[in-house]
Amino acid sequence: MIRAQKPTSTTQLDTQLKTLVHNVQIVNEGQIFYGYLTVQGSVIETVAPGEPSKEVVAWADARFDGRRGYLMPGCIDDQVHFREPGLTHKGDLFSESRAAVAGGITSFMEMPNTQPPALTLELLEQKYQRASEVSWANYSFYMGTSHDNLDEIVRCDPRKICGLKIFLGASTGDLYVDDLETLERVFRAAPFLIALHCEKEPRIRQNLQTYLDRFGEAIPVHMHPAIRDAEACYRSSSEAIELAEKTGARIHILHISTARECALFRNDLPLEEKKITAEACIHHLWFSDMDYDRLGAFIKWNPAIKTREDRDEIRRAVTDGRIDVVATDHAPHTREEKKLPYRRCPSGGPLVQHALPAMMDLAEDLGWSPTHVADLMSHRVARLFQVEKRGFLRPGYFADLVLVERRSWTVSRENILYKCGWSPFEGHTFRHRVRATFVNGYKMYEEGQFAEFRPGERLLFLR
Repeated sequence: MIRAQKPTSTTQLDTQLKTLVHNVQIVNEGQIFYGYLTVQGSVIETVAPGEPSKEVVAWADARFDGRRGYLMPGCIDDQVHFREPGLTHKGDLFSESRAAVAGGITSFMEMPNTQPPALTLELLEQKYQRASEVSWANYSFYMGTSHDNLDEIVRCDPRKICGLKIFLGASTGDLYVDDLETLERVFRAAPFLIALHCEKEPRIRQNLQTYLDRFGEAIPVHMHPAIRDAEACYRSSSEAIELAEKTGARIHILHISTARECALFRNDLPLEEKKITAEACIHHLWFSDMDYDRLGAFIKWNPAIKTREDRDEIRRAVTDGRIDVVATDHAPHTREEKKLPYRRCPSGGPLVQHALPAMMDLAEDLGWSPTHVADLMSHRVARLFQVEKRGFLRPGYFADLVLVERRSWTVSRENILYKCGWSPFEGHTFRHRVRATFVNGYKMYEEGQFAEFRPGERLLFLR
């Protein structure tokens, strides 16, 4: 495993470095305007239209010409699986956060299904400690939920932990919770947002048996959306919403994959007033069941990628605000694992390096403004999770920045940065690319090259 040490001296951290980013199209809070931005140390000092004055240019220790690209707040990914500890042959906090930074993701929230699963505060804090040593991006980690760790959950500090994760679909070992009484206790007691993976496990088992009877162990991968079908998702999501309404819990339903589920969510309330929110993921916005013949298990995710009609309705829900944020569900596995027979082949795939280019292309195709991409991947995530001083280009906020250019490039094995070495986008040509990424005011990545490693910071929350 690649390891790196955390810088310790204030000189290394350049706490007073004055940086000017100019000649850019600033994309922020519903506006696009030509302008510049100044940073002192890790914090944005000025966001202004036009050209910087001679005094501002003279003030800067470092200048970065954006070549009229889009300067946006760094993306905040609210759902990743970076595989550390215990599964580091697939990915680790160093490798995957590095790929995320190259993709314009400056902060991430990582899931608890590692080995061992993060079901105690002690195990959770071990992940935070490790991230403080090796993560290129800013970070937070979810507490996991089991049938018997409520005492650990209520001890969590809502200011320091992004949320609680509950798996309502199996294949996650001790993290799968199916007892209604336990769920109700957790929903009532959780001190912060509850993020939910919603699939109805009995339905999936019934469907699986049907296809085992038909195909034996040679189930084709294109049957995945028939096994983990739309009904399994809708039943689980609707039951979770019913329980949240009963208990008053604040829930966030992850990776919506069906058209029917989209009707469960509202777009007539400000985000801060919603107690039930939803997320869409890149793969459910981009691919459909028509792609299984071409990509096979490389697009096998849970919940499954389903029909073109499901995909198109998810796009509409992202457009009109029923779905609130967009994330990746980045979940790498090795090529060898993805080539295994259907039941042995794990679900999930890597996405953090390519999510923002995919969203920028999708925005162009669907008629969205780049401001909508910034809203979905930065602003709303910060608002939904109440992230402190991130997600916007504002004076006094941390300088997490991404510069995106409209410039074509093709995904290849040579430029894939994931530890697993593959991408479902391999061979695809994007029309947008990330040119540079700044994390806490420090230019970590530019034009395919990385600066000297400096660790990200632990996210804090205004709760």
